[in-house]
Amino acid sequence: MKSGYLVLLLHAHLPFVRHPEEESLIEETWLYEAISETYLPLLRVLNRLEADGVPFRLAVSMSPTLTSMLQDDLLQERYLAYCDRLIDLAGRELERTRDHPQFHAMAKRYHELHVTNRREFAETYKRDITRGFDYHYKRGRIELLATAATHAYLPLYMQYPSAVDAQVRVGVESHLRVFGKSPRGFWLPECGYAPGVEEYLADHGIRYFFVATHGVVFAGERPDAGVYAPMRCPNGLAVFGRDHASSNAVWSADEGYPSDISYRDFYRDIGHDLPLSYIGRYLPGGRLRMNTGFKYHAVTGKTDQKLPYDPDKATRKVREHAENFVYHQTKRVRRLGQLMHSDRRVPPVIATPFDAELFGHWWYEGLEWLDAVVRRVAESDDLSLVTPTEYLKEHPEHKVGSPSFSSWGTKGYSEVWLDGSNDWIYPHIHKAIERMGELVERFPNENGLKRRALNQVAREVLLSQSSDWPFIMRAGTAAPYAVRRVKDHVGNVAHVYEALSRGAIGTEWLTRVERRHNLFPDLDYRVFSPRDDATTGR
Repeated sequence: MKSGYLVLLLHAHLPFVRHPEEESLIEETWLYEAISETYLPLLRVLNRLEADGVPFRLAVSMSPTLTSMLQDDLLQERYLAYCDRLIDLAGRELERTRDHPQFHAMAKRYHELHVTNRREFAETYKRDITRGFDYHYKRGRIELLATAATHAYLPLYMQYPSAVDAQVRVGVESHLRVFGKSPRGFWLPECGYAPGVEEYLADHGIRYFFVATHGVVFAGERPDAGVYAPMRCPNGLAVFGRDHASSNAVWSADEGYPSDISYRDFYRDIGHDLPLSYIGRYLPGGRLRMNTGFKYHAVTGKTDQKLPYDPDKATRKVREHAENFVYHQTKRVRRLGQLMHSDRRVPPVIATPFDAELFGHWWYEGLEWLDAVVRRVAESDDLSLVTPTEYLKEHPEHKVGSPSFSSWGTKGYSEVWLDGSNDWIYPHIHKAIERMGELVERFPNENGLKRRALNQVAREVLLSQSSDWPFIMRAGTAAPYAVRRVKDHVGNVAHVYEALSRGAIGTEWLTRVERRHNLFPDLDYRVFSPRDDATTGR
């Protein structure tokens, strides 16, 4: 029997960004960068592990907004055009760096990456990379979790039961539509938990979820094992607590592995360094500076004089860090196993969730590290990778307790999603939710144009709730865009509300909005029905 287990969870999410009315939008490249630098390379890691006969188990959550974009014809076509631009840029970089051997080696890597990405996207996955994740899902190597429909930060909507229920219901239904299986686990967006969330999850067949470390540590009837064993909510759902120590080894900006001076520097990019006369054709409008993904320098340290990136040196460091990570987790499970249960009936489990985009995109070497960790764990006599469902099947009995209000992010209690930079949005979103509830009561069984309009209002309400908008406002990275999106969604709700009050819906306007925000094709506006609140007993 193993001394303990490790749950590695990668949460893949991006906000829904789709603008058919604009040919080029910076925010749309968030998806293309993630496909190129994280999702396709991650699938290559999984495929190599399978080909090499390495046993592995990973947990992966994919948000409905992300899968909607991954399966969208327009965005798939635009991604191919994005690949073509980068292949062209890589060709020019091969020529530009010819007399600089260290840079030239990286240019070759970038050229190979983008050629491979385009080929696999178009040919292997037929433009839909959810196929790749579904392949490993069906074979039991990864367990896919559901999450809220538009990644809403649920604790800030608990006063609107139908809105929380709609986020969970649509998230679960979207997972079933994309992957053909009902999910067992649920990723709470931003690890945001408030008492009562578990009741909504249980209503839709969910069996377990994750919370931040202090959600378990400060729980009512705190479990003796802390975060190193799940606990059971009173309604039976299992709760895995995020382990801070193992997560911090990767997450920490100051102490985490990605901060090592040998790794590739994320912020030094030719999109900012090279003259516009050369790089302009690859930038929006020919002049708006942004990252291209072509980076040639190492972290080096807190200096502007960055050293050239050495891939071989970075690979040696990856192996060292993978060995270090596995060593520390092995040491911990041995010790925890002795402390938790003398009869060893319930071995410790370390739950370590991360944003998937950290690997490959933010941390260039991250997927190489993940590959090395999986291979090293496969050789261990003490530590084993496990999915949450597998662990719960083998060890179903756990102490009952109630998690405490919690989130991840700065200070761990919602501050990221509710502070002076973004608090103004919530009265407007709450009003949109109230109007949605009123519309459901006034028009309980509509067809035709009215039904289309009501279904679109439901989409707009869901989209307005995305946790990304307040996060971006607080970070200040693309705040005008986030402000615009909230105003657009809330404004669209108001437009239809007023139009239905007058008894007149503009077909041209509705068609335009439907075309832009086309996710959840089977959405029924009655998902916001107040009657749902009564049937769930809340």
